[in-house]
Amino acid sequence: MWHAGEGPAPRRPMLEAERHVPDLLQWFLTELEMTETTEQVWQLIVRLGRTLDLPFVDLIASSLQSACRRPLFVRSSHDTGWLEAFGSDAEIGRWSYLRGHAAAHLTPITIGLEFLSEYRVLPERRIEVLREAARRRMRAGVAFPLRQGTPPRAGMLSFAGDHSRREMLAILHAHGWTLSTAALLGHQRFAACFAREFPLRRQVTEKQMELLGLIGSGLHDKDIAGVLEISVSAVRQRLQALCARTGMTSRAELAALAMSLGVLPDPLQPGTDPSGPEAARCVF
Repeated sequence: MWHAGEGPAPRRPMLEAERHVPDLLQWFLTELEMTETTEQVWQLIVRLGRTLDLPFVDLIASSLQSACRRPLFVRSSHDTGWLEAFGSDAEIGRWSYLRGHAAAHLTPITIGLEFLSEYRVLPERRIEVLREAARRRMRAGVAFPLRQGTPPRAGMLSFAGDHSRREMLAILHAHGWTLSTAALLGHQRFAACFAREFPLRRQVTEKQMELLGLIGSGLHDKDIAGVLEISVSAVRQRLQALCARTGMTSRAELAALAMSLGVLPDPLQPGTDPSGPEAARCVF
């Protein structure tokens, strides 16, 4: 089994039919098959970036229902503390690559100050962020939009480095297929591991997981009370406790989390109404 920080594990025997892809991509995918935790997946993605001289790797995923306001998970291979100086500016957030492109489109996009002329017109404050990133050796990169789940989550995996526009385009020409496939399958594996790990990491009980599934199905408090055979006030108390345990702040975020974790109840069971949209819209 591959473990973060260790050398390459022995590869499994490969079929000849599997060998018609770039060697680097084949290495990544065979290593990815053996990962079992989000940390292992993340370290493998970072290793790929560093191999291509793109050491600044960022992964973010968020519910489309919340308009990308609250991420479900974020990972960075570098210190992002410098961004806090810009964090209070809502205008900057509106023009992030996640909101400005990845939340609405599926096409990979070049990023960074070196590609500023190829992007839409940005406010000066957002350009300041790109300039500061360039000073920190993140001059150019590429970002891959991500989708998963129903309702879908928007996400983005980006690789960046200290490159000129021409150098970055050369990397994309040589390894774009590898980076794209690694981004999509790496994110898929990360999300699957995240779903397994989240309840244990946050110490979410079985009863709370059941409640989370009912919220994800769109049930109102009264309906949940009927299913669980408790009072409406007890349901609301449990909702508050569930939010405290998971870090979510609204029913919409809880519903998105239920989708992410795959805990929705069987829609054929009585008492569930997966089509109810009201619960996913209101904040309690």
